[in-house]
Amino acid sequence: MKNITGLMVYYYFICERKLWYFTNEISMEQNSELVAIGTAIDESTYTREKKNILIDDTINIDFIKNGAVLHEVKKTKAIEEAGIWQVKYYMYYLENKGIKNITAKIDFPLLRETKEITLEQEDKEILENVIKNIEEIAKRDKPLKPIEQKICKKCAYYDLCYVC
Repeated sequence: MKNITGLMVYYYFICERKLWYFTNEISMEQNSELVAIGTAIDESTYTREKKNILIDDTINIDFIKNGAVLHEVKKTKAIEEAGIWQVKYYMYYLENKGIKNITAKIDFPLLRETKEITLEQEDKEILENVIKNIEEIAKRDKPLKPIEQKICKKCAYYDLCYVC
């Protein structure tokens, strides 16, 4: 399997079925209006920052400020937990590459809010299990059953899960 990306960790915390589609190169996001809005927010905010910093073709950090603070930009707090784990994974990944004392923030420009993120030892242990689980999900022959949650109706994969 290819490298575990931050987006895979994000999807893991949202929906393992969506993660399976993504790891098996089935993408529906190009047709999503909500994804397009998120892309527009990303492109129109923090324009002075060098953005979308791709490291090892594995993690894609929205921007790094003052040379040391990772920033991830999110549209809303609707699935905040997934965003927190995505950023913790970035910190974990960089720490494993020898970069120490990393700090991070999630920015919600539409809400004018910022959330500081820390990486604790317990988080590292959780992430090690998440990585193993992502690898196992990617190896499955077919996706898991739909989760049937409120967020499903806004998901780019909704038609694939519920209509087809």
